[in-house]
Amino acid sequence: MTREIPIYQIDAFTSRVFAGNPAAVCPLETWLPDDVLQGIAAENNLAETAYLIVRDDGDYDLRWFTPAVEVDLCGHATLASAYVIDKELEPGRGHVRFHTRSGPLEVTRDGDVYALDFPSHPPEPVSPDRAEAVAEALGSRPMEVRQAKMFLALLADQQAVLAAEPDLQRVKDLLGDGLIITAPGEDCDFVSRYFAPHAGIPEDPVTGSAHCRLTPFWARRLDKAQLTARQVSRRGGDLQVEDLGERVKIAGRCAYYMSGRITL
Repeated sequence: MTREIPIYQIDAFTSRVFAGNPAAVCPLETWLPDDVLQGIAAENNLAETAYLIVRDDGDYDLRWFTPAVEVDLCGHATLASAYVIDKELEPGRGHVRFHTRSGPLEVTRDGDVYALDFPSHPPEPVSPDRAEAVAEALGSRPMEVRQAKMFLALLADQQAVLAAEPDLQRVKDLLGDGLIITAPGEDCDFVSRYFAPHAGIPEDPVTGSAHCRLTPFWARRLDKAQLTARQVSRRGGDLQVEDLGERVKIAGRCAYYMSGRITL
């Protein structure tokens, strides 16, 4: 029997198409087998494909898949999912709660800005051998290396972040969840890039979950709770973040790129 599944592609953390981080969003009536969910994500070949199902209480169950694996937390595809609900599934709904592998996650709209309420993961100092492995992956010695599953390497300035060309095989071999590189921004509080070859993503355009680490790191370093951030990948993306202690707020805009149907 032929099955059709709606699909939306949204550019998250940007106000224009061809920028930010593209995510596919697929509303489902019931869960498909995991191999089918993974197959769709591989076919989409985007950093993330999000699947959501409305619950009896009006909340949503939400899962995220890269082209290679299911992940525990994804910011841009959560932002995109809230946008699809607000614009297409339940027009005008300005607040939604998702139930995920990382617990309940809420998204609230203020005007055209959507704000994620995510867990905070302050990165901690690493052992000398792990710091050396990060330096070898980068091809240069960072000013500081920390880790909260993801490695975080502090570089001298924005130009160093832009110029970095990490050895992706060495990044893949790191004992963690990819590598963030970051530095003070020239016209924002901080900039970053994120590499996740272990998950089938050589470089992620804009990464909400990385800002669960970056927000507390820079909030403490700059002694301010509200910060402006830019992920300086080729596509680029802008974020407004806030350190709330055990939680972080990560906010940005979305741009509607396309919608269609998957036929299985």
